[in-house]
Amino acid sequence: MNDTFMKEKPIFPLIAGMALPMVLSMLVNSLYNIVDSFFVAKISEKAMTALSLVYPVQNLINAAAIGFGVGINAAASYYLGAEDKEKAGRAAVHGLLLSAVHGLIITVGSILIMPAFLGMFTSDAEVIRMGLQYSRIAFAFSVIIMLSLSFEKIFQAAGRMKTTMTSLLCGCIANIILDPLMIFGIGIFPEMGIEGAALATGLGQVLTVFVYLGACALFPLPMPMKRRHLAPDAAITRRLYAVGIPAALSLALPSLLISCLNGLLSLYSGMYVVILGIYYKLQTFLYLPASGVIQGMRPVIGYNYGAREMGRVRSIYRTTLAMCGAIMILGTILCLTASRPLIALFTENEETIQAGSLALRIISAGFLLSSLSVTASGALEGLGRGMASLVISLMRYAAVILPAAWILCRFLGPEGAWHAFWITEAAAAAVSAAVWARTVKKL
Repeated sequence: MNDTFMKEKPIFPLIAGMALPMVLSMLVNSLYNIVDSFFVAKISEKAMTALSLVYPVQNLINAAAIGFGVGINAAASYYLGAEDKEKAGRAAVHGLLLSAVHGLIITVGSILIMPAFLGMFTSDAEVIRMGLQYSRIAFAFSVIIMLSLSFEKIFQAAGRMKTTMTSLLCGCIANIILDPLMIFGIGIFPEMGIEGAALATGLGQVLTVFVYLGACALFPLPMPMKRRHLAPDAAITRRLYAVGIPAALSLALPSLLISCLNGLLSLYSGMYVVILGIYYKLQTFLYLPASGVIQGMRPVIGYNYGAREMGRVRSIYRTTLAMCGAIMILGTILCLTASRPLIALFTENEETIQAGSLALRIISAGFLLSSLSVTASGALEGLGRGMASLVISLMRYAAVILPAAWILCRFLGPEGAWHAFWITEAAAAAVSAAVWARTVKKL
């Protein structure tokens, strides 16, 4: 395939072809998250509670990695579209180096804060002990996580979606296989409990990085990645952070949201903290496929912007919006018709199942509306408009939902938190439409 296919191929087949490998990868990754929680839940409900409390910090680390990777992706795809392969390679190399530095800082910081962080949400010594056991091992792989996700965005910028799919599949499948072996001590493996789940995750991520390194050696990217590109370049660094910081903040906001909601819901019962954790595991089956479509779209829209193909930029946005909307409709139908068996995958407590199935039905009312904000945010990042994307994320994860949840809980009890989700998506959809229209007019 020639290097200009992203501005020549018809839009729907192009986005579908770019997105499908990522959708498959995201679905397998979603399956891993479900399987991981399924096996941890078999240890005890306290183990599942510990995993739910650690999840916001894990999400924060992933947000930093993916967000900065989005900055790398936006810069590299723009330069490739502008036919400046030298700068594209420089952006990739700088991105990898800075990602490794970020990983080292996050490893130390996240491990140090965990005892105090867990103590904010529970006084149960067993839950805190399990949370620390899991987090210390999982966070030790932060550098690997940073490098893995940076490589992912670099390959996506070049249109190498099948390579990213292969790498993610290798890591996720390894995780799924290793989880029961290390948690329960099957065969030659010792029984490690919740620590085994963390180690299985880390080893899967190591495998993913090795696959990327092998792909770089066997199938060189269209952008040169040489030692000379390590020389400082302030303009490239600014461009990476101009998109990377807002994108990371956008992705980190769900961690803030989950932590705040955990604190609010824990005032009623630990059961609601478990339900929120289960919901965020389940919603990966919905939002990660949509994220796969966005990841397929982002380099395409950035490449065409670099090539000044503005008509295609608008068509790419509309096509992606329709694809995400279709995914959200399917997710809504599933949650409305099968909420009880979905919650029952993670707990046998009848009270938790009843309350959780109600929560899932209420929250699903906002799924279709969210397709507009998800698409607009991804498109703006691809165009290098990181701050505009951040505005949308602030609407979805802080400015509306937190005060709405607090107010509604005062009148409706814990159910108020679930209603805050769809109310927020309605408000964010309106803001997204306005921000996108304003951006297109400027372009």
